[in-house]
Amino acid sequence: MLAALPAWEYHKGVVVLEKMSARVAAAEAARMLRDGAELKDIWRHTVTQLLDDYQSIARHDGVMQAARLFVDVPEAAGDLRVDAAFHALAEHLARRDGWQPPAWSGDLSRTAMPWWFVSDLTGMHSRALRESPLSFRKRGVFITTDALERV
Repeated sequence: MLAALPAWEYHKGVVVLEKMSARVAAAEAARMLRDGAELKDIWRHTVTQLLDDYQSIARHDGVMQAARLFVDVPEAAGDLRVDAAFHALAEHLARRDGWQPPAWSGDLSRTAMPWWFVSDLTGMHSRALRESPLSFRKRGVFITTDALERV
């Protein structure tokens, strides 16, 4: 059983690293929604930040450590499209990297209605329909492969 990572770590009494767990990311997305943020900004500041943190931890400490970011169930953010993205990301990373997806990620009631094409560019929608990983497609979230590639 994986234990959740703490939201921060201390070194000599100073906060040195804040981690964006799925729970923390969903709470931030909820705050952004309440403040009237656009979905594209919520994607960039919460979903991709969570992905970046996951990949950083996986690179330095291994995927099992990174998987701990997804232990705690994220609260509903207030928009099914955003909730679906967090569920899809957890399942996608688990399947890609060989760890057990958290039980909460299988909740298909968190499906985007209407479908969410993360790119505002309508010309990219047909590409997103083709390229979206299954975990995202089955939840109505459509992205291009570039959306999950980090440098």
